[in-house]
Amino acid sequence: MIPLTAQQIADAVGGRLVGVADADGVVCTCATTDSREAGPGCLFIAKPGEATDGHRFIGAAAAAGAVLNLAERETLDEAGSPNPSVLVDDVVLAMGRLAREVLRLLRAAGTVTVLGITGSAGKTTTKDLLAGILGEQGPTVAPVGSYNGEVGVPLTIFRADHSTRYLVIEMGANAVGNIRYLCDIVAPDYGAVLKVGTAHAGEFGGVENIALTKGELAEGASAGVALNADDPRVAPMASRAGAPVAYFGVRGRHVTDRLASPAGEASLVEARDLRTDASGCPSFRLVLPGGEEHEVASQLIGEHHVYNLLAAATLAHLVGVPGEAVARSLSSQRAGSRYRMERTDRPDGVTVINDAYNANPESMAAALRTLAQMGRDAEPPRRTWAVLGAMLELGEVSVAEHDKLGRDVVRLNIAQLIAVGPEARPVYNAALLEGSWGEEAIWVETAEEAERVLEESLRPGDIVLLKSSNGAGLRFLGDRVAQSPAGDTRPDQTSMEERR
Repeated sequence: MIPLTAQQIADAVGGRLVGVADADGVVCTCATTDSREAGPGCLFIAKPGEATDGHRFIGAAAAAGAVLNLAERETLDEAGSPNPSVLVDDVVLAMGRLAREVLRLLRAAGTVTVLGITGSAGKTTTKDLLAGILGEQGPTVAPVGSYNGEVGVPLTIFRADHSTRYLVIEMGANAVGNIRYLCDIVAPDYGAVLKVGTAHAGEFGGVENIALTKGELAEGASAGVALNADDPRVAPMASRAGAPVAYFGVRGRHVTDRLASPAGEASLVEARDLRTDASGCPSFRLVLPGGEEHEVASQLIGEHHVYNLLAAATLAHLVGVPGEAVARSLSSQRAGSRYRMERTDRPDGVTVINDAYNANPESMAAALRTLAQMGRDAEPPRRTWAVLGAMLELGEVSVAEHDKLGRDVVRLNIAQLIAVGPEARPVYNAALLEGSWGEEAIWVETAEEAERVLEESLRPGDIVLLKSSNGAGLRFLGDRVAQSPAGDTRPDQTSMEERR
């Protein structure tokens, strides 16, 4: 974080200083909402939360070295004196105002380029890929895990300093206007919209509202917009763009080959000759505007990742990264955040694919196709297991989408299905109606029951996919299954998480 005095912070957020004798002498050089991460010179952000209240930890933050608090009410230290604080009506809104000021100062003093990413799925993977590419070109700051909301975006910005060349921002939303709010904070130079799906349709009030919201990034980017040409709800966002448009897509799947934006003729980044290997990893020829071509052999699992790879490549191309460097980086990177098609090969020959950080109908279908392909293309073929939990926040279409999921499992010839939890019961019912018989499909109420079934039934060579929404908690079951039997089986990715 760039150094800021208590007075600068108070001015930026419109707050009132208390317990500060010298407002220009107190200088903050870092910021956190977690008192366990506080250190010397830290601004502690006392954010009220669903489970606890950050004001309770002001004392712990001070003991760790925090010199100032951003708070909604006055608190006292052990001596009965006010803790040094900037008081505001709403800490989360104040975080946004402070982040906006930090970016203003960074832009005034340097050459930082801000890139935003949104979409119903793939944001975190694309963010990780783009950060990997840009990190080879200059100092790059990107979100930790899935820090992508009104709290996570400011926290990401606070990690930038005057050396930062690229700032990658992941943008999540659960209501119309959320992306516009984040754009008002970060003023992105470039933006990418990955796809519009049915994730959180219940919260949004329908998929059209999701498209309306994701398109707010197209409106907010000032220098360039990357749009998925193969998504019929994303491609038309060109009409909302205030900057030149670059499309990305897979050869043969385009809604149209080329679309013009209001700001000028669009360019196109393509994947040609797309194929997947026996491990489910996609390879393709990356074709950049002007016809430059490079081979990409990704280490990510799942053909659906081609759009994340293309989006990262398009943004990198827009900021001037050489095509050869883009392709080399995309080919070398593994999953950067946990629970995204995270593969663990156990010593006994069982492969565990833990993709249970998030789920929606589109990502579920993609993961199941990958599982089926991995089992089918192996030599010899491998038995496949789909351990599926609830897809949350789907609203009135929830039962229908879970029903479709169960039918897809059978149609893809996945050998074994375990549906976990009450909301996943329609998955099991649909599998039975589609023709699953015997013990090919079962329903259990808890993850613990699913774990017992797997312990008793898994055999060498099996592939197990665990997939659910974050709130269903199957990612923790995935960790336990991956770590049993004992051995060097822990996945090599670690990260912090936010909300989606």
